Amino acid sequence: MEYKIIVDSCCDMTPQLAAALGIITVPLTLRLGAKEFTDDEALDLPGFMAEMGACTGKVGSAAPAPYAFMEAMVAAGRSFVVTLSNQLSATYASAEIGKTYAAESGTTDVHIFDTKSACAGETLVAVKLRELLSKGLPTEQIIKTINHFIDNMKTYFVLERYDNLVKNGRLSKVTERIVTVMNIKLVMGADGTGNIALFAKTLGTRQMLEKLLSLIKESGRPTSGESVVISHCNNLPLAQRLSDMIRQRFDFKDIHIVPTRGVGSMYADEKGIVMAF
Repeated sequence: MEYKIIVDSCCDMTPQLAAALGIITVPLTLRLGAKEFTDDEALDLPGFMAEMGACTGKVGSAAPAPYAFMEAMVAAGRSFVVTLSNQLSATYASAEIGKTYAAESGTTDVHIFDTKSACAGETLVAVKLRELLSKGLPTEQIIKTINHFIDNMKTYFVLERYDNLVKNGRLSKVTERIVTVMNIKLVMGADGTGNIALFAKTLGTRQMLEKLLSLIKESGRPTSGESVVISHCNNLPLAQRLSDMIRQRFDFKDIHIVPTRGVGSMYADEKGIVMAF
């Protein structure tokens, strides 16, 4: 029986890419104040974004229930599960509990990966996983290779708006005003342990893009035969511009541009972008 790939809904995908990778998605729950939304195919994302912009209360997300993961695992039979960072969400822990439930029903061939990332980072891991599966490699080799890949993967993001960081108490209102008025672009990303760190403060879009390119070069990561994923929240022009600049300077095999889903849109917010390589 072929392995299936199960992801949570923070893994950004186009329907075409999801079909090509054979993805099964387990949705998170999104919260705007006291109102809840399921981050699945039925989510009216433009409507959700409009409500989020008008929301004056706290915004956030909740991990899928273990039972939802169990159902996906049982349906898949054999599966690899890809989740967002254990440091940012209880999703990984929920998947582990779901695995225990699935084992009780006879489904035991499940391995769960904590990507220590989110959005484009999750997508990149799923792409790499399908690549390894298509080669027919032994399960143990796939697990070892993906764990090494995750440990060395780089994920960066830049926001256009910081409203949600303010609403969640992660950024002061004063700092937000200074950053917005001075057109400062904060280049943030995964710190290697699953948490978020600030990597640079840049002035304007051009300087920000150049910084992202320099981070690729300085990382020492291989580019030939590898992939890049760029997630964007209603900002295809900027994602395409970044993609074009990457193609001019590096020799990545594929550059996948994907729109953020509900969770990614909540945190990247309008015009935000996420890059993983």
